[in-house]
Amino acid sequence: MENITVTGDFGRKPVLTFDSTEPSPELLVEVLHEGEGQVVEAGDEIHCHYLGQVWNGKVFDNSYDRGGALTFQIGVGMVIRGWDEGLVGHRVGSRVLLSIPSEYGYGQRGVPQAGIRGGDTLVFVTDILGVA
Repeated sequence: MENITVTGDFGRKPVLTFDSTEPSPELLVEVLHEGEGQVVEAGDEIHCHYLGQVWNGKVFDNSYDRGGALTFQIGVGMVIRGWDEGLVGHRVGSRVLLSIPSEYGYGQRGVPQAGIRGGDTLVFVTDILGVA
């Protein structure tokens, strides 16, 4: 993805490097590693590892350090809109990079306790491990 470099292999905690201070105003989705498994559909319960970071800022959450992936229903409003729109249609085994503008994330309210200010663009690297 333009302005973001991701290092690390599928299933391992990635590291993000930002080449610009200005994020895109659009939802951007890039497949870093294409899986060969089942295609994720809206309504599926998926199992993922992820790292979430504020654009050009700090990591606010990741499942790698906790040692356990997250399972959630996708495409039905259970997670932020950027995940719902950015992960549906990809295959199990894929590593997906998402740049999520605030209107697809936490909007102007942010999540201050997590270090996410209102209007922040979020960047996620998500490894799709399976569909329940």
